[in-house]
Amino acid sequence: MRVALMVTCVNDAMFPGTGRAVVRLLRRLGVEVEFPGAQTCCGQPMVNTGYLDEAVPAVRSFVGAFEGYDAIVTPSGSCAGSARHQHGLVARRAGDAGLAAAVARTSPRTYELSEFLVDVLGVSDVGAYFPHSVTYHPTCHSLRMLGVGDRPRRLLEGVRGLRLVDLPQAEECCGFGGTFALKNSDTSVAMGSDKARHVRETGAEVLVAGDNSCLMHIGGVLGRGRAGVRVMHLAEILASTEEQPA
Repeated sequence: MRVALMVTCVNDAMFPGTGRAVVRLLRRLGVEVEFPGAQTCCGQPMVNTGYLDEAVPAVRSFVGAFEGYDAIVTPSGSCAGSARHQHGLVARRAGDAGLAAAVARTSPRTYELSEFLVDVLGVSDVGAYFPHSVTYHPTCHSLRMLGVGDRPRRLLEGVRGLRLVDLPQAEECCGFGGTFALKNSDTSVAMGSDKARHVRETGAEVLVAGDNSCLMHIGGVLGRGRAGVRVMHLAEILASTEEQPA
């Protein structure tokens, strides 16, 4: 199986450790993962703000970079959702039959990390060790657009030493929403503050999610409030072992 890592813009620029954790985890599970150097933005920021025509070059770059792979794995429900549900819209609007055909090949092969682990590899215990109390925030796109369901929780429950604590009102949005946080900053901060309050109520040491963009937002609120809660991507916890802790 030829597997490619789609690292995403946010991770490449700000959280490179997440991409390295994905590679370390998949290699431990016997998957040889490649990193196509030609990858760029998936085009989601343009689509989400109504610039579908401007997203065409990004979608074209995506299918060019990832064509021929059996699976495209990304540590982001948001970007996986874009590839699976938005790329087709962009290609059809552009009226480009060749692009639409390429999207039809890459879109269904694009997986958020927990989907790939549980559905493709068929594992819920990845051999991880993380002796801390953890609470899990299901990000909006992974929850509503992809329907990842309980896959991340099943993976966390398989981690030795980890104590999983339920997050109150877990399915409420954290308020990030990409450009939403810029255009509606007051609302975004209020939503982030609600989410941070619920995180503090759990007493957990670590907040985990499948999207670093949301963790960046919630983590900022928690940090400014000196909550003492660490935020970590799911991949980093799953990659953690006794020999190589996170």
